[in-house]
Amino acid sequence: MAMAIPHRQLFIDGEWSEPLRGKRLPIINPATEESIGDIPAATVEDVELAVAAARRALTRSKGTDWARAPGAVRAKYLRAIAAKIIEKKSELALLESLDCGKPLDEAAWDMDDVAGCFEFYADLAEALDAKQRAPVSLPMQTFKCYILREPIGVVGLITPWNYPLLMAAWKVAPALAAGCTAVLKPSELSSMTCLELAQVCKEVALPPGVLNVVTGLGPEAGAPLASHPHVDKVAFTGSTETGKKIMTSAAQMVKPVSLELGGKSPIIVFEDVEVEKAVEWTLFGCFWTNGQICSATSRLLLHESIAEEFLGKLVTWAKNIKVSDPLEEGCRLGPVVSEGQYEKIKKFISTAKGEGATILCGGGRPQHLEKGYFVEPTIITNVETSMQIWREEIFGPVLCVKTFRTEEEAIELANDTHYGLAGAVISKDTERCQRISEMIQAGVIWVNCSQPCFCQAPWGGTKRSGFGRELGEWGLDNYLSVKQVTEYISDDPWGWYPSPSKL
Repeated sequence: MAMAIPHRQLFIDGEWSEPLRGKRLPIINPATEESIGDIPAATVEDVELAVAAARRALTRSKGTDWARAPGAVRAKYLRAIAAKIIEKKSELALLESLDCGKPLDEAAWDMDDVAGCFEFYADLAEALDAKQRAPVSLPMQTFKCYILREPIGVVGLITPWNYPLLMAAWKVAPALAAGCTAVLKPSELSSMTCLELAQVCKEVALPPGVLNVVTGLGPEAGAPLASHPHVDKVAFTGSTETGKKIMTSAAQMVKPVSLELGGKSPIIVFEDVEVEKAVEWTLFGCFWTNGQICSATSRLLLHESIAEEFLGKLVTWAKNIKVSDPLEEGCRLGPVVSEGQYEKIKKFISTAKGEGATILCGGGRPQHLEKGYFVEPTIITNVETSMQIWREEIFGPVLCVKTFRTEEEAIELANDTHYGLAGAVISKDTERCQRISEMIQAGVIWVNCSQPCFCQAPWGGTKRSGFGRELGEWGLDNYLSVKQVTEYISDDPWGWYPSPSKL
């Protein structure tokens, strides 16, 4: 399934622009370890140009071209983008798979979700018009009050490599729906489809500067974007450590940020489950997207009474997962994104063995794959809660297991983490599931499943998994500023000070 890799430049002010320093970065196919092309590498000078273009687009014609245009105008462009994504679905899915190692079936599913996200926020952009000047009930009849919802301004959007185009859509679609203008900086490890999003914007004649795309390294392009004084907000998805740096940078200008960071999410499986059904959800919750999911339910808490049977079936199912080149039909686990990530995962597994954990399944490279950054589906038992493998995010196909005896013990183990992005519970007992959903300290809870995500529902975490919510109406609110307008409507003077004419 060969295809020509597009040779793109930076996308600034509606045009392709070569990086001012002329730098480019190689695109490495993680399934073959070979270079298949390159992307432009922006530096601070390019970021300056992109932010300036976004600022001009925000204020052009006193904002009436975009920021203050009716939501229906912006919705037209969002729907056009969605239609183009569907039109180019096969091409985009293939580029995504080549770039980050995602199985082609998953990449195609992602493209449907990308288009759905733009469609959803087109609807919300239109609905925003009706919400403007919403009245506020006041206790004094001499005043009336209404609310304006205004775009927050120029936003910097920094996105990760595991869902390259989908994570961009989660930010770009609501930001544009709100009337913001944006500079998108995708991960240097997987930027191809975000550059193709720029081409889509060009094809639908999105006004110049509304969306700018700058690719490159974090310190050279991401950091200048996050700290830029003319960027009004930063939305970031990525590691907790980078999130801390962005918060520190934004704090110097009291700039709002929203952060979706790391996770170490639990999945609690009780004794009353249908074992095979629960086994599949457990595997899917950790090994989907090659295990590279911030919300991966990578800590399995298993009721001790079914542990032997469950683990036996879990291993059997895991060994049956097709690990292959992501373009092969039926692939369900491809390579991790880069050599650096591959070495990091191997080190996690080696450290776990050294600390006394048992590698029940996997733990190395699949024997039939000599090249590529492939890691077998790995299941680790005899894990102590103090171990690195239990406490730190791995971002790879590695599942850790502990057993529990009581519901209280399960909840305690689930919450014993610095993270709080997601959690799952599997049980036939509805009341138990409701109790645990309320007790797990996380922003997303799944019941009798793991990982489903819909653009209509809010997404985000607690604790060191970040703050703010993406998706749903909450995702739009991320990019809106609420303004109160209060008017004095009485014919009578206010009467607080005595009038000099009456003295």
